[in-house]
Amino acid sequence: MDKRLARTDILFVLGFLFMLVVAVGAFFYGVKVGTERAESAQAQEEKPATAGAETSPNAYSLQDLVSFYHTVFLPYREFMSEWQSAEQKWLSVESADRSSSIKELVKLANAQYESAKIAYIPPVSPLLQEAQDSYLKSLKLYTNSLSSFAASANEGTGSILLGQIRKDAFYKEAVNMALEGQTEYYNAMAKWAAIVDMTVPYDAEYETLVELSKWKTLPLISKNLLSAKYLQEQALSESFLPQDLTARIDSFLASGQAETMKLKTMGSVADILTRTDAVRDGDFLQLKSRFYGSQMLPQLPFFSPDK
Repeated sequence: MDKRLARTDILFVLGFLFMLVVAVGAFFYGVKVGTERAESAQAQEEKPATAGAETSPNAYSLQDLVSFYHTVFLPYREFMSEWQSAEQKWLSVESADRSSSIKELVKLANAQYESAKIAYIPPVSPLLQEAQDSYLKSLKLYTNSLSSFAASANEGTGSILLGQIRKDAFYKEAVNMALEGQTEYYNAMAKWAAIVDMTVPYDAEYETLVELSKWKTLPLISKNLLSAKYLQEQALSESFLPQDLTARIDSFLASGQAETMKLKTMGSVADILTRTDAVRDGDFLQLKSRFYGSQMLPQLPFFSPDK
């Protein structure tokens, strides 16, 4: 018997194989196209939501910034003012009842936490929501840290007690969270300025290594954000605010000292000023008319000399 396939059989087999290859190819192509379309549709759905959050006229409104100041920022600063006053008293008055002082500070931190916790922050301003969360965590951590020293606070000297507190893990994290909240608040101000005036640049990626030549061209709102970032990077919790550091940097540049010392970056100038205690609370208000007469700022009490 002739076992060779007839020509028609060969053509049939080849045709079948060809159709099988085409079918498989079409299947995988369909899967690829379907996946790409699904991903594209998802991206289109997400994009308007993100863009809307960034461009919404209700995002980072002046009302939100002012409300945050009074309901979250101010309660925290009031606690910090009392804490810093206690630090100074412990160092200058050895007979001070540090144990009672700590108990009062813990009570105040708890009260300010409860006050700031109920503040409503609209979802269209996520940076303010994050700032609120950071400040709340800070107050809670201060409570945990200080409470652990209340019983033994009157033992030894004030300086020894402060040294122990500053080494405490909860205390260190309390400082970090507060500075993170401060940066987020000043970032929200920069967002506000960019929404109100589209000519005002907004760049959350500015770094404290920024060259002084670039620093000089930045609007005040951006400089303040950089100053807040610097304080956060250096873990500096001070009585002065970011705008005080900004003003002192600009005063230092105006004096020509940065050029004489061959300093190149904003961070290098800030290092000298903070390490020599050259920045004070209120420096911005003293220098505002000299350097920032026409600069855009939100109408917040700490930017106004009459508040």
